Amino acid sequence: MKEEINSHYNYEEVIIWLEKKGVELYGCHFKILENDHPIIFRLIAYFLKDEPTCFQFNIDPNKGVLLSGPIGCGKTSLMNVMKQLTPTDHKFFVKPCRDISFEFIQDGYEIIHKYSKGKLYQSEPKTICFDDLGTENNLKYFGNECNVMAEILLSRYEIFTSKKLQTHITTNLSATEIENQYGNRVRSRLRELCNLIAYDRQAIDKRK
Repeated sequence: MKEEINSHYNYEEVIIWLEKKGVELYGCHFKILENDHPIIFRLIAYFLKDEPTCFQFNIDPNKGVLLSGPIGCGKTSLMNVMKQLTPTDHKFFVKPCRDISFEFIQDGYEIIHKYSKGKLYQSEPKTICFDDLGTENNLKYFGNECNVMAEILLSRYEIFTSKKLQTHITTNLSATEIENQYGNRVRSRLRELCNLIAYDRQAIDKRK
């Protein structure tokens, strides 16, 4: 059954506009499937800061977004397309977690600072979408093992509580898998840090 949205935005028109932007970014094969509309509606409400619709969907516009779903359902491409909707003061960039892990191998603990508080003495913290949380590994720097993303997320939680800096995440991990990989402190803080928007676990792999 189709969800009724009472908003001054026309969500069907926004979806058509987003699909055009997706084609510009990814080519003519990019499509927004009708089955995905419930997810898309929630993301549109959030990124347009459409507060009445956010309230309807139980979304807190002050938090970030944790977009969860199986491999290949389109999480990364969707977040890149949603950047087109975001007002200037809420712009974010998408950073693969695997790339952060490779940076950690090269530069060490400065990388945790870079993606939480910002580069030392150079910039303010930025809104980031950490893409594919769970694809990176625990890494060693000069023999010391570190769960890099756990440390970054804990630091960003502290900044969220003090400065309301938002963090977005995409992942194919379940809540239990997040706890197993990053610990219950991270799982607990993610509840306060992000709105969970989740694909059905049976969502199709669009890469096939």
